[in-house]
Amino acid sequence: QVQLVESGGGLVQPGGSLRLSCAASGSIFSINAMGWYRRAPGKQRELVATITSGGITRYADSVKGRFTISRDNAKNTVYLQMNSLKPEDTAVYYCNARGVYTIVGPSDYWGQGTQVTVSS
Repeated sequence: QVQLVESGGGLVQPGGSLRLSCAASGSIFSINAMGWYRRAPGKQRELVATITSGGITRYADSVKGRFTISRDNAKNTVYLQMNSLKPEDTAVYYCNARGVYTIVGPSDYWGQGTQVTVSS
C-alpha cells in the first residue's frame, strides 16, 4: 500500500520561509508526477506546483518566483521551498503523486495535508 507522508508545515511570519517534504512509501516502481496543492479557508483546493519524473515543473502564477519545487526520484520524495511567504499563502498544503506504478498498476495518491500559517 502506498502512503504519502508530509512534513515541514508550521507558523511563520510574513517574509519568512518554510520547506515542505513529502515522501511516498510502499512497493513503488516509479512515479510520473508529484506536486503540491493547497486549500485556504473558504476556498477550493488549488494547484501550487508540480514536477515530473524528468524534472519539468509547473507553478501557479501566485507563487512563481517565490516557491521552488524539487524532487528526489531515488527517494520518491518531493520538496517545496517556500520563500517570501505572504498571509495569503496560509492554507493546508496537500502532497499529490500521480501515476504511481506498483505491482497492481498506476494510481494516484494524496497526503493527509500539513498546515501552513503565515501571520505576524
